[in-house]
Amino acid sequence: MADTKKLYIKTYGCQMNVYDSERMAEAMGGAGYETTDSADDADMILLNTCHIREKAAEKVYSELGRFKGLKAEKPDLKIGVAGCVAQAEGEEIMRRQPLVDLVVGPQAYHRLPEMEAKTQEGAKALDTDFPEEDKFEKLKHRPKAKRGPTAFLTVQEGCDKFCAFCVVPYTRGAEVSRPVDRILTEARDLVERGVREITLLGQNVNAYHGASTSGDSRSLAQLIWELDKVDGLERIRFTTSHPNDMSDDLIDAHGTCDKLMPYLHLPVQSGSDKILKRMNRSHDRDSYLRLIERIRAARPDILLSGDFIVGFPEETEADFQDTMDLIEEVKYGQAFSFKYSSRPGTPAAERALVDDAEATDRLYRLQALITQQQRAIQDSMVGREVRVLFEKPGRLPGQMVGKSEYLHAVHVTGSDAQIGDLKKVRIAESGTNSLAGVPIRD
Repeated sequence: MADTKKLYIKTYGCQMNVYDSERMAEAMGGAGYETTDSADDADMILLNTCHIREKAAEKVYSELGRFKGLKAEKPDLKIGVAGCVAQAEGEEIMRRQPLVDLVVGPQAYHRLPEMEAKTQEGAKALDTDFPEEDKFEKLKHRPKAKRGPTAFLTVQEGCDKFCAFCVVPYTRGAEVSRPVDRILTEARDLVERGVREITLLGQNVNAYHGASTSGDSRSLAQLIWELDKVDGLERIRFTTSHPNDMSDDLIDAHGTCDKLMPYLHLPVQSGSDKILKRMNRSHDRDSYLRLIERIRAARPDILLSGDFIVGFPEETEADFQDTMDLIEEVKYGQAFSFKYSSRPGTPAAERALVDDAEATDRLYRLQALITQQQRAIQDSMVGREVRVLFEKPGRLPGQMVGKSEYLHAVHVTGSDAQIGDLKKVRIAESGTNSLAGVPIRD
């Protein structure tokens, strides 16, 4: 029997890439590979890339350059690039970095074993197609390894929104939703392997419209109610949402489904109607604020998270102040904020940039406000009881770490909790990015 080969995967970007990397590892497991945490030990290296951040492609080329010495020492080492940069750059990656053996886009990674076999014969392998076959169906025969208490589950991919700043429609393709029964099968499988909380993933996850067994289309809310029936699944989350797809039944589910956690990531990007129109966001400031009101009416304690881009082309100080005013009104418990950087091929890439120093200053001011709001919400948790799903030991002796319903990290010392336990905790202290609690004895 041949020795097991080692696979090293480095994952960049979003939760969906984390999920994809897990599936790539499973696919390659069938080809005789097991994962390793060290590139030095690997027989194959895969970079699972993200194209959202600034100069994403250049960072990938820089990372590849670090493997030149390793490739020289191990000529049989196979190096691959996967994900959104692979989709965007394609054959150019191999031209610029000849050490790369294969390039595979995010819709074709189920073909990795065949591509790897081709490289073993001395050929290069490239696949950035959007194949008709269901990659998830191709990968459904997964090993039954034990899992941690939380897991991601992709239910929807692609985007039809075409925001002016975004490459996702070009790298992930059109919106596609997985059938309900296949999602339920995967969810039950995860629960059997130890998972108690599942986060449903999609580029526009609340645009989900997967087919049921009867052939009709089901909404994300209907899918959540089906998952609610899965024994052993205690918590459900979903990300990332678009305001235009926040339907009435999904809002209602936040108020009535006990397993759906009181946390919602709902990006707005800007508080200026002018900039929202230039971004092609298809919603305005007022509609977003009215949506927030309806969500909070359904679930008053919900913690809201958002995304913001500052320094978008043509953004004035007045536009930026509109964004700051919106943040003041909504009061976010968490947010991700970025200074605009152009993506080749997107409509906004052709527009004049805001002065870099001014954009940087705006970013710092916005982040200071978000930090202030985040800290105020964390401080308000002191004295409250929450339920913590414990995920791992802490850094201190006898300490365990987990997440509350609101996705706050909570450190608890002196508890008898084990990984995977869901226990009541009273919050005693608010830290910079986490909470400290004491166990509540049943």
